[in-house]
Amino acid sequence: MLPLQGLTPDALAALGAMDPAEARRVHACVQRDDFDFRGRTGVRRQSMEWLRRSCHVPSLEVVHEARSQLDPFVKFGLRAADGAIFETVRIPLERPGRYTVCVSSQVGCALACRFCATGRLGLQRNLETWEIVEQVRIVRRSLGEGRVHGVVFQGMGEPLSNLDRVLDAIRIFSEPSGLAIDGRNITVCTAGLPAGIRRLALEAPRVRLGLSLGSAQEDKRRSLMPISGRHPLSSVLDAAVHHAQVTGLAPLFAVAPLKGVSDSFEDGLRIGQLAMDFWKRSGLRPRISVIPYNSIGPEDPFERPDTQALEEFERGVMVGGYPPHRRYSGGSDVSAACGQLAAREARSC
Repeated sequence: MLPLQGLTPDALAALGAMDPAEARRVHACVQRDDFDFRGRTGVRRQSMEWLRRSCHVPSLEVVHEARSQLDPFVKFGLRAADGAIFETVRIPLERPGRYTVCVSSQVGCALACRFCATGRLGLQRNLETWEIVEQVRIVRRSLGEGRVHGVVFQGMGEPLSNLDRVLDAIRIFSEPSGLAIDGRNITVCTAGLPAGIRRLALEAPRVRLGLSLGSAQEDKRRSLMPISGRHPLSSVLDAAVHHAQVTGLAPLFAVAPLKGVSDSFEDGLRIGQLAMDFWKRSGLRPRISVIPYNSIGPEDPFERPDTQALEEFERGVMVGGYPPHRRYSGGSDVSAACGQLAAREARSC
């Protein structure tokens, strides 16, 4: 059975059972939770009969909903039919009634970044397209009068390791007859897979790129992010320059300084110099987001720098020639903040 929420109108029409106009009507009804296999959807009888035989609208079980006491962030623990559990986060924007959804693309992750809770799980499986889309649909149902303004692929998993399904989900998110999320409000974040970055530029040119740096020093980055052993930062930045030149979109560079590891003035200086070099090569100014480190649970090998150290790191970025932006990372009291997603609470339900 085909999951309807995981199909674009074009994909549905290409199956040959209905014309494009019918496919758009079905897609619109499904995405706004107004589809009934027995009801009227403006499609021909034979088309509806085919839908009954061939398609369904599967669901995910919400096994945990954790509301932060510090801010309006909400984390949802979701269980698939095979028992796999993953998480998604509802992020409030400054404009009232607008939200971004932080979605997962995999159950677990194979990259094993040392500062990420998801990396401790290992990779269990990729999420299907409909499972990615359903995360946004679940969050949307929780909003009442609000609306989903954007999506960020920064939950569990490495999006570029599941790129076929991520690209399909992006097409569904952007479909005007459905969720109608502007591609410029969708960001795909990666630890750094050059081939995936280049393909993302080609197939989703309106979508923004986020790059987790870890460190601008190659040996230090490799110790924090094992993927850097296969894909050095230089090759990742080459791909990011290509992405910027193809799309005309400046990337987001994210870095979480670690106490005594990557929080020095010199660490910041290298980040600033890297950003300046990127600007010169691409003609676009990246945004540097400095994210205060969030604990990833028992036996965490790292700590958040104190305020003085973090300010010294940011001074180094400035001296390197580039202004950083201190990013607020919400929901830390319910393990919903950057790097903390690991479905711990969901497992106990």
